[in-house]
Amino acid sequence: MKITYEEIRKNDTINTYIKQADLNLTALGFTEHSFPHVCKVAEMAGMILEKLGYDEHQVELAKVAGYMHDIGNVVNRIDHAQSGAVMSFRILDKMGADDEDIATIVAAIGNHDESTAFPVNPVAAALIIADKSDVRESRVRDAADITSDIHDRVNYAVKEQLLTVIPEEKKIVLTLEINNDISEVMEYFEIFMGRMKLCKKAAEKLGMKFKLIINSQEMA
Repeated sequence: MKITYEEIRKNDTINTYIKQADLNLTALGFTEHSFPHVCKVAEMAGMILEKLGYDEHQVELAKVAGYMHDIGNVVNRIDHAQSGAVMSFRILDKMGADDEDIATIVAAIGNHDESTAFPVNPVAAALIIADKSDVRESRVRDAADITSDIHDRVNYAVKEQLLTVIPEEKKIVLTLEINNDISEVMEYFEIFMGRMKLCKKAAEKLGMKFKLIINSQEMA
């Protein structure tokens, strides 16, 4: 059976895990990882492969992986990519998904966290870029208390975010507008340097170059 993104979005088990995982991260003080995040990641991952000419099925797999990628946080934040991969295997297998599709999705989810990530296939590459590019003001849970946490400051400072795929120039570009009164650009690099290096590897897997533009200045 070929699994679809719409089918996954309607799955009660997956949605329960997404909700509970985000509650766990709320308790730990992390930024939002609920439906706005996973839907945005799913759509961006699918968009990347679609723009690069991958077939409709590969685009669907990228969306599925994007939607399910953070369910491992229901277990623990540590090694959540690997936990999420195992959980995803069980869910997709129970749904009767095609073995090759399961393998692709599980590999992508298990390789999306920067501590252990690697773009092992195009779906994984698209997921990595989409996940690491989702930095925005609305992910901050408490705008009244952003001074103590650098992640909150950086996310809250981002007023505009745009991920663009330009196949003819072989570029994937993340463009950010940051309010320097809230967080300096150097703070962004302090916590996101590893993620941006990973995005470069992921783009290379897709035959592209990854570029980062902050406040109209090309940074990488």
